Amino acid sequence: MTTTDAGRATVRTRRIATTACWLTVAPVAAWAVLRLAGLERGPLVQAVAFTPYVAAASLVPLVLALALRRRAAAVVAAVIALALVGVVAPRAVAAGQPEVGGPTLRLLTANLLVGGADPARLVELVRAHRVDVLAVQEFTPGIAAELDRLGLATLLPYQELNPEVGTTGSGLYARFPLSEGGFRRNPGFAFTQAYGTLAVPGAPPLRVESAHPAAPYAVEALPDWWTDLRGQPPATPRGRLSILAGDFNATLDHAPLRELIATGYVDAADAAGAGLAGTWGPYDGDLIPPVTIDHVLVDRRIAVRSVAVHPVPGSDHRAVLAELRLPAA
Repeated sequence: MTTTDAGRATVRTRRIATTACWLTVAPVAAWAVLRLAGLERGPLVQAVAFTPYVAAASLVPLVLALALRRRAAAVVAAVIALALVGVVAPRAVAAGQPEVGGPTLRLLTANLLVGGADPARLVELVRAHRVDVLAVQEFTPGIAAELDRLGLATLLPYQELNPEVGTTGSGLYARFPLSEGGFRRNPGFAFTQAYGTLAVPGAPPLRVESAHPAAPYAVEALPDWWTDLRGQPPATPRGRLSILAGDFNATLDHAPLRELIATGYVDAADAAGAGLAGTWGPYDGDLIPPVTIDHVLVDRRIAVRSVAVHPVPGSDHRAVLAELRLPAA
C-alpha cells in the first residue's frame, strides 16, 4: 500500500467514525426535542413513556464520541444526555416537603385488571400497612363481593363504590367518613371515577378521586386519552385540599399529565424519590420494560413521607402506597 493509499484509508476510516457518531446522536437528539417540547403525537405518545430508558441510553453516543475523539459530536451528545438525564434523574431524589403538623394519611391505589386481581392480597396490603384510603380502578361486582367477604368493609367502612362489569368500574374505601360522594364518567372509554370528601380528624376536608383516564393503546384512541387527561379536576391550591390517585395511563414524560400537575399538584412518587419505580409491565412475558403510569397526585400543601409499589397477583399493575402528612385543621 502506497502512502497515498494509506492516507485515503485513514480519511475513509475517520469519515466512517464521524458518521457513526452522528448516526447514534441523531435519534437521541430527536427524542430530547420531542420530550422537552412536549411534541408527542400519534405513536410517539406510547414511545415517550420510555424516556427514562432513553435517558440512560443517551450516554452511549457520548461515550462513543469520546472514544473516537469526535469533539463536535461529543459536545452535542453531552448536551443531549444532560437534558434527558436532567428531566428523569430528579425522580430518584427525594424533594423538600412543606412543613405541616396534621395527621398522617396512608393511601393505596390499585388497578384491578377487570376485577382479576387477588382480593386477598389487596386486603392484606390494607391491613399490613394500615391503609386509610383505598382507590380502585377496573372494579367489578365480583371483586367487590370478594372484598366484602374478606372483611375490607370492617377495615375501611366508609365507601363510595361504582362496580361495573368490564373495565369501567371505580371505587373508594376509607377509614374516615366520606361525604359529597359520587362518581363521574369520562367521555373517552367511559371509565368512571369515584370521588368523595374525606373527614380526617385534625385535618381540613380532603377531596379524593380515583382517577382512570383512557389508555393510548392505539392511535385512534389518542383523542380520548387527551380529552380524559385534560378533563381531570385541577388542583385548587387556594381552596380545598385534593388528591387524585389511580391509573392515569400516562407518565411524567407526557405533556398533559405535567400540565395537570402544574395546576398545583405534586406527584407523590416523584417527591419521595420513588418516581422511577415501574407500575405497569406488563408482567406476562412481553418484552416491554416497566413504565410508571399509576400515580398519587397530592395538593402541594400536603407533605409526602414515602411511596412504595407492591405487586398484586392477577393484575398487570402494581399497587402504589403513599404515606402522606396533611396540614392541620
